Amino acid sequence: MIKTWIPNALTSLNLVFGVFAILTVIQGDFTLAAYFVVAALIADSLDGRVARFFGVSGEFGKELDSLCDQGSFGVAPAVMAYVFMLKDFGWIGACVAAFFACCVAFRLARFNVNVSNVKGYFMGLPSPAGGAVVATFVMMQYRAPGWFFPLFVAAVGYLMVSSVKYPDFKGHGEKIKPAPVILTIVIVGTLLYFRPDSWLFAPFFAFMLFGLINSLFTSK
Repeated sequence: MIKTWIPNALTSLNLVFGVFAILTVIQGDFTLAAYFVVAALIADSLDGRVARFFGVSGEFGKELDSLCDQGSFGVAPAVMAYVFMLKDFGWIGACVAAFFACCVAFRLARFNVNVSNVKGYFMGLPSPAGGAVVATFVMMQYRAPGWFFPLFVAAVGYLMVSSVKYPDFKGHGEKIKPAPVILTIVIVGTLLYFRPDSWLFAPFFAFMLFGLINSLFTSK
């Protein structure tokens, strides 16, 4: 019984951090809210490993994980984005926030259905990475001009439900070509040079960007 509750407790901690992120951003602290989303990502990355270690993986844990992920990587980043800047765009901003949260729900449902069919890669940007991209971008508090921010949030949402392949780093996927890696490093390195405050955003953005660049190279 204890072995079962340990991974479930980690999964629940994921949601707890997501709720804390929402409560914190409502108070105007974007930095701490982003930290909570990243903490939720860490908890999410550990629960499955712990469950497999104890040999207690099951359907209950999978369903609980998806529900908690929706809160931490769908609702929390959407609220952060809305409070930060999407609210300035009226009902369109509200729709973008809702679109992002719905994309996370769709991504999680598709993952659960296809988990036995898709091997060696993730189909679409994983929801924890997508949520972290938005949350850590908000953390920088960069008020981009024009429609950049709502388009950026919508684009991240779309990438999660897209068919773009992202490596799962389990060693069973296609061999990664050096060109996309080098190009990603150059772009992200340039970002860090001009915006040192993007240090937490950079690794998640790099992962998101790599999938896009790699798909361009592999589609040729």
